[in-house]
Amino acid sequence: MYFQGIIIAVATFLIIGVFHPIVIKAEYYWGVRCWPFFAMLGTLLLTGSLFVSNTLIAAILGVTGCSCLWSILELFQQRERVRKGWFPKNPKRKGGE
Repeated sequence: MYFQGIIIAVATFLIIGVFHPIVIKAEYYWGVRCWPFFAMLGTLLLTGSLFVSNTLIAAILGVTGCSCLWSILELFQQRERVRKGWFPKNPKRKGGE
């Protein structure tokens, strides 16, 4: 039996699940101005996945890289959720971001 497909599926599920609270915390502490970090990390991970010969590791790097890039959109959507009052606003952070 080959379990790579199931391992990749479970890893993808866990990676997406981990990024949800990361986006919430990142927006709370730094606002949307931390998006370049997600862009840089996502680009590095996707590039790294191109150079890894192991399919399982390459897939996990690719999924993590895409999740980083998707988190940029989620940061801006999280800002809107905070504005609507669905999530708490950080009172210590300066500026409207």
